[in-house]
Amino acid sequence: MKKKGFRQFILRGNVVDLAVGIVIGAAFSTVVNEFVKAFLTPLIGVATGNVGDFSTRTMRIGKTDFPYGAFINGLIAFILTATVLYYLVVMPANRLMTRFQGEPDTPPMPKQDCPECLSSIPVQARRCAYCTAILPEGFGSAAPPPER
Repeated sequence: MKKKGFRQFILRGNVVDLAVGIVIGAAFSTVVNEFVKAFLTPLIGVATGNVGDFSTRTMRIGKTDFPYGAFINGLIAFILTATVLYYLVVMPANRLMTRFQGEPDTPPMPKQDCPECLSSIPVQARRCAYCTAILPEGFGSAAPPPER
C-alpha cells in the first residue's frame, strides 16, 4: 500500500471518528466500572444487610466457588453504561436524524371510499383491493373527499 493511499484512508472521517469513539468508550467503561465498585456495590451491600463491598462474595457448591458479586458488578456496569449511552448518544442522534430528514419525497396518494364496501382506496384505482368490485367509469375523476 502506498503512503498517500494509507494517509487518505486514515484521515477519512469515519476511521478517525471510530478511533476516537473506541478510546472514549474504553475510558467511559473504566469510569462506570469504578463507579459501580466504589458506590453502587457497597450501597447494594448495605441495602441487603451485607456490610461493605460484596463484589468479592462467592457461593461455594461442593469444592467450587462461584463469584456472584463480580457478576453483579459487571451486570450493574453494563446496565448503567447502556442506559447512559442510550440517553446521551442514541436519543439525541435519532432526534437529529429526524430533524434533518425533512419531508418524504413522494406525497401520499389521495384516497376515496369504495362505493361497495366503503374501504379507502386510491383515487386512480379501477378495482377495489378489498372487495374486488369493478369501480364505475370516471369514479376517481371527482375530487377526493376530505381526509377523516
